[in-house]
Amino acid sequence: MIYSTSRFFPAPDGLQLHVRDYQPVRGDKTRLPILCLPGLSRNARDFHQFAVLLSQDPVSPRRVVAFDYRGRGFSAYDANPANYNVAIECRDVIAVCAALGIARGVFVGTSRGGLILHILAATQPGFIAGVVLNDIGPEIEAEGLKDIRDYLGKRAQPATFGSAAVGLEDLHGSTFPALTRADWREMADAIYTVKDGQVVADHDPRLADQLHAIDFSKPLPTLWPQFDLLAEKPVLAVRGEHSRLFSADTLSRMAAQRPTVQAVVAEGQGHAPLLHHPGLFPKVKAFLDRL
Repeated sequence: MIYSTSRFFPAPDGLQLHVRDYQPVRGDKTRLPILCLPGLSRNARDFHQFAVLLSQDPVSPRRVVAFDYRGRGFSAYDANPANYNVAIECRDVIAVCAALGIARGVFVGTSRGGLILHILAATQPGFIAGVVLNDIGPEIEAEGLKDIRDYLGKRAQPATFGSAAVGLEDLHGSTFPALTRADWREMADAIYTVKDGQVVADHDPRLADQLHAIDFSKPLPTLWPQFDLLAEKPVLAVRGEHSRLFSADTLSRMAAQRPTVQAVVAEGQGHAPLLHHPGLFPKVKAFLDRL
């Protein structure tokens, strides 16, 4: 069954961008759409199961749009890897929303996507009706960022999607005890693609360059002023129980700072939680249903 439509739009600099558009066949078409922004090296397929659950809900279906940033998924690679940054990616999100005719929506930001939402709140707050921050906040932990840097730098090229799933479970299984073998296979299908007959990660390898350029001997910058603007809207902050990127202390501070912030822990998951997982999805949907 086909649940989504691939749509392509030019970025402000002309680079081709792709989104998956999940349109419900019935329901209230006036409800705000759900706009999903993936992590650093991830793509729109990360949200497929989540988007199907929302767009095909028998009671309250919603339109869901999932983004491929430049250099990921079906979006074109950028000749200048310096353009893989949150400011330009935020600009791209705004441009695609305008092309889709979306003036306001509820955003779901996983990791990198949540950082983009902090920038969006500071530049175009009118776009945002509410936010789900998935394992990300205004302050991130250096050790977790180093994990991502090392993982991207050493990612193997599996022979098959099945071996890719086994590799992901071997690497991340200790922080995701809640996942099943089927979950790992779905994750492999989202992360990897086939190019020139080889199973490869579905992103520009130069994305890792920016992580290798970080000086971890210095404190990482924070986004607390931008978060204060973001938290003027309803926020659901999700933390993976075993996350090394997003600390429990940061989650507590976010919830204490604003009454608009609801905190949820994804038990048995690390960075970044699968939002469609049965232990987490009902909490996320209950939040979304209020918006």
